Amino acid sequence: MNARELFDRLRPIQEEKGYYFNQDEEMTLSLLESLLVNKERYGFMACPCRLASGTFALDKDIVCPCAYRDADVADFGACFCGLYVSKALHDAAKPAPVVEERRPVEKTLAALGG
Repeated sequence: MNARELFDRLRPIQEEKGYYFNQDEEMTLSLLESLLVNKERYGFMACPCRLASGTFALDKDIVCPCAYRDADVADFGACFCGLYVSKALHDAAKPAPVVEERRPVEKTLAALGG
């Protein structure tokens, strides 16, 4: 599967839930390609914008769509990496805003082995 195929497969499923891919197609396809790389590397699609340990039990909160997406989109109109945006942001075709990191620092440190 390539990034375009993943896009085509996920888009209707996510739009039905009220989540839209970022209108910046180059960025979106790059993020989707990175998710596929992480799937090959770790066996699961860890968010490419966060540090993964490679152990599912430690990384399950950042498996796309991550545990933080819903709150990020509700509060900011986009998720942390900018892959998913709200319908309003999608329809306005505005760039995704900067989103604060919600993942606890302890989880990032655990990914570093600390």
